Amino acid sequence: MASTSSQAPSSSVSYSISTDWDVFLSFHGDDSRYKFTSHLYAALDRHGVRTYKDDPELRSGEVISDALFQAIQGSKTYITVLSENYAFSPWCLDELVEILNCHKTRQRLIIPVFYNIDPSIVRHQLGSFSKAFEKHQIRFAGKMEKVTEWRLALAEIAQFSGKHIHAKRYSILPLS
Repeated sequence: MASTSSQAPSSSVSYSISTDWDVFLSFHGDDSRYKFTSHLYAALDRHGVRTYKDDPELRSGEVISDALFQAIQGSKTYITVLSENYAFSPWCLDELVEILNCHKTRQRLIIPVFYNIDPSIVRHQLGSFSKAFEKHQIRFAGKMEKVTEWRLALAEIAQFSGKHIHAKRYSILPLS
């Protein structure tokens, strides 16, 4: 279930397409849900930014839901938290394809965050991304156009100017 702040949407900016969310967060839960992404969400919420962050229960199936597509389409900005296991999730990859589609057709802003991963790994699908696509090619053998679409989406998002976050650089020291 998504949480929203209690602030009303700003009426100073007008959009031709209805937007329900200021930001849509796309992330792989196991990698960052209770780490970077939860802190980012809390900071955005504290500043009155209406942010869509899915709930783990929404991911009960492998097929991306219509409600999630509506949340993507109804968002002004996207923050994609790309992490080591992001490419293993067909759900995350479908989100990314739709996010890039909205960027192109609706001129929406995308801010990629490379969380503990180098953009070149994402761009060239090396390391864990290569392993993920080995599995996808077997699992989705009859749907290779989908796998190709995912590969192209990752290569494209890695070209965007983004933020690099390394958890080790930001570790919290104990208080004395």
